[in-house]
Amino acid sequence: MAAIDFATVEVWTKGGLVTFYLLFVIELKTRRVHFAGCTTSLHEAWMKQIARNLSDEEDGFLVGKQKLIMDRDSTFCESFRSILSQSDIQPIVLPPRPPNLNAFIERFFRSLKSECLDRMIFFGENSLRNAIKKYLVHYHAERNHQGLDHRIIQPGEEVGQNAGEVECRERLGGLLNYYYRKTA
Repeated sequence: MAAIDFATVEVWTKGGLVTFYLLFVIELKTRRVHFAGCTTSLHEAWMKQIARNLSDEEDGFLVGKQKLIMDRDSTFCESFRSILSQSDIQPIVLPPRPPNLNAFIERFFRSLKSECLDRMIFFGENSLRNAIKKYLVHYHAERNHQGLDHRIIQPGEEVGQNAGEVECRERLGGLLNYYYRKTA
């Protein structure tokens, strides 16, 4: 089972301040997050391409998932849901104004914004994509998750080391830090 939703962020471009729509999908069991894409204008053709990418039989993030939770946002159009249904992924549309029915992805958004997006000023789409990419590496490989008994989603070989010098890995210019013991 997975959940999908949008977040927004303001980015400075040559044309001024522009709102970017960020689309993320989270696997509920493992808390793995996939950045599906970003755009300045949401339209049906873009959403159909996203649905095809997510449900691709070879490397789609939703391969093996049976259900996808989404809100009633009109952006999740009928053609988007139809493409998912053709891939045996049942879209589950939430009732209006559900306070906690999409809690996993909403919690991810809170972490993303408080730990990264709200602390940076982005100049262009490339700087935004770079920050998201680095944050997701940190989120998956360096950040403990309370919902997973304080484990790391994809732990490296340094996790659990009791001996060795303590090292610090910085991301985004020191905004994100990960402390670990250097392996021998």
